[in-house]
Amino acid sequence: MTDRRGFLGIAAGAVAATQLGVSLPAQAATGTPAGVRPFRIKVPQRQINDLRERLRMTRWPDRETVRDRSQGAQLHKLRPLVEHWGRGYDWRDAEARLNALPQFITALDGLDIQFAHIRSPHRDALPLLMTHGWPGSIVELLKVIGPLTNPTAHGGRADDAFHLVLPTLPGYGFSGNPAAPGWNPPRVAKAFHQLMLRLGYSRYVSQGGDWGAIISEVLATQKPAGLLGIHINMPGTVPPDILRHLRNFDPAPATLSEREKIAYDRLLHFYRDGFGYAAMMNQSPQTIGYALADSPVAMAAYYYDKIAEWTDSGGEPEKVLTYDEILDAISLYWLTNTGASSSRLYWEGSQAGGGPFNAVPIPDLPVAVTVFPAEIYRAPRSWGEKTFGNIIHWNEVDRGGHFAAWEQPKIFTREIRAAFRSLR
Repeated sequence: MTDRRGFLGIAAGAVAATQLGVSLPAQAATGTPAGVRPFRIKVPQRQINDLRERLRMTRWPDRETVRDRSQGAQLHKLRPLVEHWGRGYDWRDAEARLNALPQFITALDGLDIQFAHIRSPHRDALPLLMTHGWPGSIVELLKVIGPLTNPTAHGGRADDAFHLVLPTLPGYGFSGNPAAPGWNPPRVAKAFHQLMLRLGYSRYVSQGGDWGAIISEVLATQKPAGLLGIHINMPGTVPPDILRHLRNFDPAPATLSEREKIAYDRLLHFYRDGFGYAAMMNQSPQTIGYALADSPVAMAAYYYDKIAEWTDSGGEPEKVLTYDEILDAISLYWLTNTGASSSRLYWEGSQAGGGPFNAVPIPDLPVAVTVFPAEIYRAPRSWGEKTFGNIIHWNEVDRGGHFAAWEQPKIFTREIRAAFRSLR
């Protein structure tokens, strides 16, 4: 049977896991719990043909009047990416890599949530819920699946192994689109906890960056039975008084340490010069959604601009990601028509008056943090110690940005192993 987007919800069968370097036990794709349906992606060819025709008919704007990124995605950068999308890129390759994973759908709180569930071949593996962000998806996590689930095949030890559960956020990718308001981060966190229980995991850890960090933090504040700890790579640590200065665009307070001033100045740049995309989605996700649904180039420009800004690449993401990797991520949004629905999560989050970097006090639950140098802001440990009462791991690494697992999978894998080692 075909679902409303034209993708086949059928059994995965024999998956080509070797494409990802994953060694899966037989039960990984069989013996699913009640209420969990195997899922497989097959985008109708007519949708791919339509994409190529739209790309062929692109009406380009004139070139920006500056020689840097201050006006957004630069024409000389975006155009060759889009031309490759229309003529050289093959979505079927990405589809095959995703279909190499055991994928499923299950209804949680009345909404279908799609997820990948990769069990480790190691008996004592630790269950790990890992949540993506925006403009991300499971695509940005593919490089770390093998090393995390089967560490002995990737230079690690058996006692570093994880069972991975990788859900797709509501309104993103192949998950269902909420038809009414209310799917905010606390509701998502509760649903993902129910997913872990449904899969038989009474004890687990949670990890995320971007929205995934927010979901993990909210989950920690909810204190569900069985959550052992969290790891985040975009921590919410900014104290309320500092946040007030930032929103007024004040210079850094004189009381800040040198390390805190570095974080403050980065945040000041973000709120003053880089917050426009979030303001649009916070206030008018439907308005931006029309462009994202109708024009693949508008979507590519909107997402590429943030990928360029947030990778550890000096504004040139092609230095750390291939064209095909970037287009895998963008194509997943385009082919599922989730530009508008994914943007609504920003609106949902803004209704509570919070923010992505606001301090989220977690007094007791173990918290691990990795700070990547090109993250939107480099959280100082001093702010973390005011926010988290039980820090079990805090490390600043020398490479990587917002899309840590995508950009630096080896560093990311090493950090996840170290972060949760004491909780096994």
